[in-house]
This record gives sequence, structure tokens and C-alpha cells, in this order.
Amino acid sequence: MKGIMQRVSLFLLLAIGCSVAAGETTILRCDRMIDVTTGALLRNQMITIVDQKIDSINTFNAPQSDTDVVHLKDMTCLPGLMDMHVHLISETGPSNYSNQFRLDPADYAFGSVKYAERTLMAGFTLVRDLGSADNLAISLRNAINRGDIRGPRVLAAGKSLATTGGHADPTNGRNSRLRGDPGPAQGVVNGASDAAKAVRQRYKEGADLIKITATGGVLSQAKNSQNPQFQMDELEAIVQTAKDYGFKVAAHAHGAEGMKRAVRAGVDSIEHGTLMDAETMRLMKKNGTYYVPTIIAGKFVAEKAEIEGYFSDLVRPKARAIGPMIQDTFAKAYKAGVRIAFGTDTGVSAHGDNWKEFVYMVEAGMPAIEAIQSATIVAADLADKADILGSLEPGKLADIIAVNGNPLEDIERMGDIGFVMKDGEIYKHAKVY
Repeated sequence: MKGIMQRVSLFLLLAIGCSVAAGETTILRCDRMIDVTTGALLRNQMITIVDQKIDSINTFNAPQSDTDVVHLKDMTCLPGLMDMHVHLISETGPSNYSNQFRLDPADYAFGSVKYAERTLMAGFTLVRDLGSADNLAISLRNAINRGDIRGPRVLAAGKSLATTGGHADPTNGRNSRLRGDPGPAQGVVNGASDAAKAVRQRYKEGADLIKITATGGVLSQAKNSQNPQFQMDELEAIVQTAKDYGFKVAAHAHGAEGMKRAVRAGVDSIEHGTLMDAETMRLMKKNGTYYVPTIIAGKFVAEKAEIEGYFSDLVRPKARAIGPMIQDTFAKAYKAGVRIAFGTDTGVSAHGDNWKEFVYMVEAGMPAIEAIQSATIVAADLADKADILGSLEPGKLADIIAVNGNPLEDIERMGDIGFVMKDGEIYKHAKVY
């Protein structure tokens, strides 16, 4: 009777998304488990969790009668997934530009709550939010950390850094009365001194990393998506100051020249990388620079560019030109041996659809296990979390998901998440053994 009551109690905890009491032990029985460190698929594994951490992993045997067991039947257990490029505060639509003039920051903040939960329920327990206004992603991160709302761990860049008129200049497309002359506090820099000050401002605001827009972009109200937008002294000032403050630097870039400048300056990752050439790939391999592809974003904007009125007349031709190219660039970069970390630019595409990136990566020639590793152990390294996350090992935090079926045989299974645990707390329930 005691065992039955404990299993009923565990089922109730799972159903409402609560964690077990501190100090108690929970066992996950995984019919399959992927060891992302070795790439091996293991059978009938028992993951023992004490509080927030993985205590042990063994071949399953009957537990003591007073221990709770969650049987993840016909599922494959994985570390919590990580997306290195999202924007949790909004989602692309035909009214995005006008919304900037109609909505208050509080409106965006309340809207982001559902996006954060969708992301977690899709199995992503850590994301890097690479750019938001009004410190919204930083506040969202803090609310999640306090337990006020449900969402993934968030590493927030705060306001992206741009040059005047550059991709992340917040006044692009406005009339002369509204345009003004934003400076480092607003993330707009001109010269090395401004660049250093902008990094320090992000530190002051509580950011976790720095995001720069090294070239033009697709969705900004500016005509060029490819041109380099920082001088070398500005890039070097950003990277050096970022290192002083313990930040990594992520560089949005579509054009090759802007990428090369950013890589030479020492950025940690290139985001999108659409027009990456062989020289850029060689530089990235030499410097150990990560590539975060965001194939799904390219496909999304290319599709929406064919809908009349979805994008402005400035954005539409850029989306048509740039969007279809990213998957092919990814394929070339993978074959060339560039280090690749999983990222989607979700917020451009719909939140919760992050998993589709796996499908596009496999379509382009990356084996399923390597695609999964790019979102676990590889992404953990880029996020500086490999000591506590990214693989299922004793001593690491219990961020664990389970996929219905076997994603190594069918990568589309990554869109069918049956179980989500973050920090030892169960957010999406499974069957109880």
C-alpha cells in the first residue's frame, strides 16, 4: 500500500509540474538513453536524481520499494536541449514594425511568458537570448530564476550592439523627428570608446554575454543585409572589453567581410553566417570560432517573403535573397570541419518549433547524433556550462528530457517530447511505473 500511495503522489506531482521534496530520491527508468559524450545509445538505464543533481546512472534493477520511479516507456532520454540563438520577447508577424509604436515594454513582457514556457515544453532547458530592448530578456531571466514563471535557463545579451544605421540601430526606418542619435546606452556605437562603453553598459544592466551585428541584417528597416558595419578598432574594443568583464561575444553576420573582421577580432561565435566563404571557414577553424547556423530562420523568412504585405518593401527582397542560402552554407561549413553549435533565431520563427532545426541539419548532411550533440554537449561548451550541463553524468544538474521513440532513427522525433525535467523539477509528465 505504501508503494502505491507513493506512486500516486508522484503522478500528482508530475501532473501539476511540481518537484519532489528536497532530499528525496527520484529514479527515471529510460528504455533508451543517449550518451552524448560517446554517441552511444544505451538500453534500460536508471538515472537516480537527488535534489537538483544526477546522483548515479546504472543499468536498471528493481529499486527499493520506498523509491519513486518514473518509467519513460518507449522513450529516449537525453540531456536538456540548448538553443544558442533565440529572441524570447516576441515573434515575427506582419505587424512587428508597427507594434514598436503601439505596444509598451510591459506588453512585450507579458507576451514573453508564453514563449518561455513553450520553449521549455519543447525540451529546451537553456537558451541564449541574443538581443532584446528595455532589458526585457534580462528581466524574464530573473523571473524564471525566481520561480515566478516557467521557462528555460536564459543567458541574456540585453541590447544588441550596432553602429549608426546598422542592423540593431533601434531607430532605423523612423522619420527624422523620431530618429534622434542613439548612443552606447542604447547599443549604438561609433568608435572604439563608444564600443567599450556599450559593453560596460550591458554589464551594468546585468547581461550574460554580448551580441553584435557585424553586418547588415534581414529584418531591419535598412537596405543592405550583407555589408560590414564595424571597423576593426571598434570590434577589437568590444572583444577586449568583453573579456575584461567575463563576457563571450556572439556576432550576427551574413556577409563574408564582416565575418572575417569579427573572427579576427576574437568573437566567440558567428550567427547565421549566410555568405561564409572558404577563407572565413579557415579563420574560424584556426581561431576556434563557433558557427550557429539558424537554418530555420532562413527558411521562415524566405517563405513569408512570398506573402504580399508580410514584410516591408525594404525587408522583402533581403528575405528572398538571404533566407534560402543558410542551409547550403551549413552543409559546406559542416564538411569543412567548422565547430557548429545548435541555434535557431527562434522569435523569427515560432517559439516551440526550435526542434525543426534538427531536421534541417540532418537534411544537409549532419548525422542525427552530431545534430543532437550540437544542442547538448557542444552548446554547453559555447555557453560555458559544460561543467554542470550538457550531458547525463553524475554530479551534473538534472536537466533531462525524453523523446517518444528513437531520434537516432527518425530525427523528427525531436518534435515529440514526452518528458521535461529542469533542475530536478518535472515540468512535463510521463507514465509512472
